[in-house]
Amino acid sequence: MAAPAIALIGAGRMGAALASGWLAGRGKPDIRIQDPKPTETVSAWAEAGKIALNPEPEPVDVLVIAVKPQLFPKMAESLKPWIGPQTLVLSIMAGTRLKQLTERLGTGHVIRVMPNTPGAIGKGVSVMAKSDIVMAKQLEIAGKLLKPLGEVIGPVDEKHMSVVTGLSGSGPAYVFLMAEAMADAAMAEGLPADLAEQLAALTIEGAAALMVQSDEAPSALRKAVTSPGGTTQAALDILMDEGGMPILMRKAIRAAANRDRELSRDTD
Repeated sequence: MAAPAIALIGAGRMGAALASGWLAGRGKPDIRIQDPKPTETVSAWAEAGKIALNPEPEPVDVLVIAVKPQLFPKMAESLKPWIGPQTLVLSIMAGTRLKQLTERLGTGHVIRVMPNTPGAIGKGVSVMAKSDIVMAKQLEIAGKLLKPLGEVIGPVDEKHMSVVTGLSGSGPAYVFLMAEAMADAAMAEGLPADLAEQLAALTIEGAAALMVQSDEAPSALRKAVTSPGGTTQAALDILMDEGGMPILMRKAIRAAANRDRELSRDTD
């Protein structure tokens, strides 16, 4: 079976990570990339004959849109030549709803995806929501094309996508902030900066790996390492007091989800 013809619109970090994964797979993928300012890596792929860079549009099997959502309304019309009757449109634009994609592109074969930045190294998670007419085979193709970014989840009901954006889409920044805050606190207690930053990053990495591999809930893992009256309990008493981390995180995810909803309205 021939590899699907893919057009990738936008080859920034996420788009380039996808293309890199496709090129590393089996077979000879038919990849066309449209990007007005391609990186050196993308240009090198074109020079080596691995991709077609900025070719004339023609209908493809899959159109992947990986541009900033604010650009989509202005460029939607120019994307239509890539779309045939059975073309699957895969959008990784935050805040752009299935209805907006369908109306602006003139096709109902659309899947909306929320990836996150660890996808740039194949450690991310992508959540899909699909239109009603997307076929099982198209959903399977989408899952395979997203696999270079990491885990693929879905399809989920689109009504959940704003919260998904607030949780996993924006979530890496929360973790980076936690590492930053942990290291800063340790430095304030006298630990050298390089050691503090290394310990913070490795502690988060190890805890995340343990959580993913464990069958226990995060709350159970937290309780298992918290001895009554011990050092961890002293720290958690601060982090979990009134107005502490649980409340702040609820406010943060709500703010991110609301901003995603606002972006959806902005692209109407």
